[in-house]
Amino acid sequence: MADFARLSRAQLESMAAGGIAVQASQRALEAAGSSPLAAALQHATTVYEWQHYPAGDVYDPDSHAQYFYHAHPPGERRDGAPDGAPEHGHFHTFLRERGMPPGVRPLVMPELAIADNPAAPKAPLVASAPQTVAGEEADAWCHLVSIAMDAQGRPLRFFTTNRWVTSETWYPAADVARMLDRFALGPMPPSPELNRWVAAMIGLYKPMLADLVARRDAAVMDWRRRRRAKVHVFDDRRLEVISVLDIDVDSQIAAVAAALRRVA
Repeated sequence: MADFARLSRAQLESMAAGGIAVQASQRALEAAGSSPLAAALQHATTVYEWQHYPAGDVYDPDSHAQYFYHAHPPGERRDGAPDGAPEHGHFHTFLRERGMPPGVRPLVMPELAIADNPAAPKAPLVASAPQTVAGEEADAWCHLVSIAMDAQGRPLRFFTTNRWVTSETWYPAADVARMLDRFALGPMPPSPELNRWVAAMIGLYKPMLADLVARRDAAVMDWRRRRRAKVHVFDDRRLEVISVLDIDVDSQIAAVAAALRRVA
């Protein structure tokens, strides 16, 4: 259970604004006979495993935020929500180097968290890496969080992944938390309302996502200590999904509103 008492009024107000935007986007999509999932898939009747949706990803050249949706083969999908709804697929969200706040630095460890370092273990190209963006071909990217969805377009959970999953450059949790503030999406096609929804979901849960990424780092360090010198932790295929936050959007919005009333 999130500790809302530790959050400032400014944080709560920002989360409340995210909740308002999430609900407004969902209503707009529903009015058009759509949903966040349907908008991502562009209402495709056949969904191809590992294919990025929307095609070519969504990228904001002003904020340098990027995201896409895809689905794994059924045997590789995570278990369903607490109420039994299975995962259909998930959004991956990223921030590219030019959009990162000043002072962030990749984590430096013997495992070489920097993507494509010549001394790093070579890994095959993975389908969870973002598509190349014109003008930023050489820029590093940081994977922020993923949002798992059910087949009805309902968000189930946030989760974080190991470095090999997205071929990202690894930044410490404190830096990733700062990047969450920089994840913004304008009204670019194919679905401005979906863009608004994805960014608003991060806004609604931002303090919890900072905790989620901190738990990611703690789990990675624990994994490394227990397997020291046996395998590069960031390339260890046994460690894929690292930290998970199950969510209920309506409950989160209600909890934020209640917390705001307490500090009024």
